[in-house]
Amino acid sequence: MKRKLNQYTLRTWMRTFKDACKQLIIPFTIFQAIRTILFPSTFDVLLLTVFIIIALSYHYDLI
Repeated sequence: MKRKLNQYTLRTWMRTFKDACKQLIIPFTIFQAIRTILFPSTFDVLLLTVFIIIALSYHYDLI
């Protein structure tokens, strides 16, 4: 049975790290989208896809 993590039971450094990632994922995604438009490569597209998935999972509280 999968147990859902409660954000208040996480350690302080882990909560701080999660909050920092939550704040930085949108600027990284925008930068990567501009970079992908200007210099498209397979790695850039894959990295942009990963950033979008992470941003959506933070938005919908899946992480």
